[in-house]
This record gives sequence, structure tokens and C-alpha cells, in this order.
Amino acid sequence: MTCALITGVAGQDGSFMSVLLLEQGYEVFGVVRRATSERYENLDGVRDRVELLHADLLDELSLVRALEIARPDEVYNLAAPSFVPLSWEQPVLTAEFAAVGATALLEAVRLTVPAARVYQAASSEIFGDPIDAPQNESTPIMHVAPYGAAKAYSFFIVRSFRRRYGLHASSGILFNHESPRRPLDFLPRKVAHGAARIALGLGLTLTVGDLDALPDWGGPVATSLGRSRRRTQQEEPDDYVIASGETHSVRELVECAFEHVWLDWREHVEVDESLLRGKAELHNLVGDASKARDRLGWERSVDFTGLVQPARGGRPRPAEGVSRLGVW
Repeated sequence: MTCALITGVAGQDGSFMSVLLLEQGYEVFGVVRRATSERYENLDGVRDRVELLHADLLDELSLVRALEIARPDEVYNLAAPSFVPLSWEQPVLTAEFAAVGATALLEAVRLTVPAARVYQAASSEIFGDPIDAPQNESTPIMHVAPYGAAKAYSFFIVRSFRRRYGLHASSGILFNHESPRRPLDFLPRKVAHGAARIALGLGLTLTVGDLDALPDWGGPVATSLGRSRRRTQQEEPDDYVIASGETHSVRELVECAFEHVWLDWREHVEVDESLLRGKAELHNLVGDASKARDRLGWERSVDFTGLVQPARGGRPRPAEGVSRLGVW
């Protein structure tokens, strides 16, 4: 039985990865920072099949202990603060976990299970304010936010360990990937939840930031992470962009969500000036996933409308639309 160790197993990406690996017949260990006796709602349904280990990315010795217990064949580092606006308020903490923590894990792997295959979660934020569009694996790093800078460091340190020590370590440069397990402060979740509340009469307005921001909504998290596993299966480690190759504005997102519950977004959506990033706003992030398509078999599973409006087969009735959007 192949064994995998997942850091950040209780988060969105980690919990979906645990399900994916269990379905493939893996033995799965998960690293958590809090007591292993906590419920960890994202792991509902698989909690009894995932062995939780207490460790901290900022404590290399604890990582060594976890690796010695699990003796994994594959290691997935999915643990890091991921809410970009918060990285401006906590830049040191962001750097510690996303940059130093990634280094500590790589060093622990090198010392403990050097034959293990490592996947490091990078981010499209490393491109920041790109000079070219779309971005691929060769695009110059131009990070803007502290989160992007920390993820850029983790991207480079993976390359360093790969070259210096021969570790089978790969990075996935994932653009936006969403699910109902996202916290409500992430924009797609916030918009869908807000539209559902307003449609149910539980609220009147939804506040957002820059309506003209143009993210690449890469798709559902499960599809993106499926290709993360494929990276560890390649004979040679490498780095891959996973993205839709399209941009859709925040305005399109709110319009699509409110249309799904038969509401005019213009009557309910307000721009909060405090949510604007100013010169740090990102407008040109769009990924080129050609390499992943050619080598990993990456395929986009849903389009933008399908991501926002999960219902199929025509426009739903109002009550049905509220129900389906409400799961977000």
C-alpha cells in the first residue's frame, strides 16, 4: 500500500486530497497543528481512515517525528495561510509558514525519507504583476503581495533541493480553485453565500472590492488536486501551471451568482473601498496550462458558469436555485 503524508490535511485542499488518495487505495497520514482529537469538519466521512499526526511546519523536529512515524512514499505540502489580503496584515506569519515552513519540510524529508516524492503547493500569486499573459512555468516571477513573495520562495527552494539533493520534488502553480469548503472570506464563497442569504430574505446587501479585477477561476479544487497527484507519478520532477486559461471579472461572478437566484446584482452589491488593493490589485493573472495538459492529461472539468451555477439542464426555479446556491 502506498503511503502519503499531507500537511494542512484539514483545510480545503488537504481534505480533498485525502479523499482522492484514499479512493486510490493509499494509506493516508495528515499533519495538524491543533490537538488530533478535534473534529476537523472538512474530514467528515474519512476521519476514521486518516491517521492524524501533531506537528508544526515551524518545528523541524516535529516534522521529522511525523515522517518517521508515517514513512511516506509521497508528501503533499498543502499547509500555509492562503487568504491573500490577510498576508498584508500578517506578513511575518505568512513568510514563516509559506516560505520557512516549506524549507523545514523539505529538509525533514531529506533527512528522513529522501526517496519520498514531494508536492509543494505554489500559487499564481507568484506572478503578481506579470509582464506577459498568459503565464506559464517560464514566466518571470513578479510577486506583489507578501503571500505571493512567500510562495515564490517556496517555489524556488523546491527547485534548489531538487537540483542540489536530487529530491523528487515538484511544484503546482495553481490559479484560483474553489469548493464549498472555502472559508466565507474567500470571494467566490462570499458571493455565493451572500446571494443565497439575500434570496432567502436573510440579508439586503453584499460588499465586494474591485469589480473589475480579472482572476483566472481555475475550476473545482478536486480536479486541480487530481493533477497534483499525477505530478508525483512522473518519472522526473517538474513544475506545472494549472489554470483555466480564461479571466472573468468579479462583476461577472456576482452577476452570474445573483442571476442563479433570480436577482439583479446591481440592487444588492456594494463596493467597499477598504477592500481595494490599490496598486497591489492584480488584473492580468491568467494561466497557460499547456504543459499540464500535454504531460499530465489535465482537462478543465467545468466552465466558469458551471463553477458558479452548479445546476444543469436550464435555468432553475427560484426556490431550486436558492437551494443549490445555498450549499456554497
